Amino acid sequence: MHNSIFKMAQPMLMALPPEDAHEMALRALELGLHPTDERGAGALHQNVLGLDFANPVGVAAGFDKDARVPDALLALGCGFSEIGTVTPRPQPGNPTPRVFRLVKERAVINRLGFNNGGHEAALHRLEARGRAGGIVGVNIGANRETDDRVGDYVAGLEAFNGVASYFTVNISSPNTPGLRDLQAPKALDDLFGQLMQTRTRLAAQGQPTRPIIIKIAPDIAEQDIAPICDRIVAHKVDGIAVSNTTITRPGVTGSTARQAGGLSGRPLFKRSTGMLARIFQETKGQVPLIGIGGIDSGETALAKIEAGARLIQLYTGLIYEGWGLIPRIKQHLGEACQEAGVVSISQLSGRRAEHWAQQPLD
Repeated sequence: MHNSIFKMAQPMLMALPPEDAHEMALRALELGLHPTDERGAGALHQNVLGLDFANPVGVAAGFDKDARVPDALLALGCGFSEIGTVTPRPQPGNPTPRVFRLVKERAVINRLGFNNGGHEAALHRLEARGRAGGIVGVNIGANRETDDRVGDYVAGLEAFNGVASYFTVNISSPNTPGLRDLQAPKALDDLFGQLMQTRTRLAAQGQPTRPIIIKIAPDIAEQDIAPICDRIVAHKVDGIAVSNTTITRPGVTGSTARQAGGLSGRPLFKRSTGMLARIFQETKGQVPLIGIGGIDSGETALAKIEAGARLIQLYTGLIYEGWGLIPRIKQHLGEACQEAGVVSISQLSGRRAEHWAQQPLD
């Protein structure tokens, strides 16, 4: 289908309430009504987490909560896709309205609250993919009313180990009360102690060993970065996704800005990129990082990589820029590799980490 049709669809989607627009976008992808693009290779290819990524661009969790369209996202030209956040039992999330666009700031505030259809439904869809291939991660969370949060994460690992390319452990959503408490060093010890034991047990049963990533909040206090990184490294966590949405409101004004929930999009870029660079330095570049937050152009995508990311994920940028953002980012990254005279995008990772680590987080 011609790209001009998708340019026309963008303002139509923006005229709808946010969740209606999201559902319409999912249905279009399910029907195959989307542009396609080569995933690419060459300088954009890299091996990260023991997986071969044709390019570093993915769509962040929250878009495909229930594993409805992972292959459509790959067909759009993404190097990987990530489903979820998915919880053991289905849950409706918070009352509506719960998603708010801040068009002038190119941002979104959401307080969705892990609305999803639960493990069983998502697992059924991922199993139905069969041998479709491609890198599809599973983002796991805990039910709001659970008595055992850590147990919910362990259940996610057990349920999806046969179909996930990797796992992302989401302990950083601001919309499940108390969830971010799991980022405290002692809580991290308990959570990842049990997750790694589970992974070892599954491997002993002959199951594959999947990489495990932790997704953290951008609101961690600067003095807490070192102890958190220390525990992540101690437990040999495979990667860190930086970052989730923020409860702060940098440069955002007006009545909508006062809505409760997590802020994503352009205003999050500076804080999340500064946090990314600090974590890159703290982990001495030894832990693969996924850069998330405010990516809406080739330039911002490159900045994440230069700040220390090996992979990047976007979501809010797609709301305002459309699917054409994905090939534009890949083209820009490819050109940056040519200009720098490098054979792999991985060689650009962290080259401006010092600059970004010096930027204030507020």
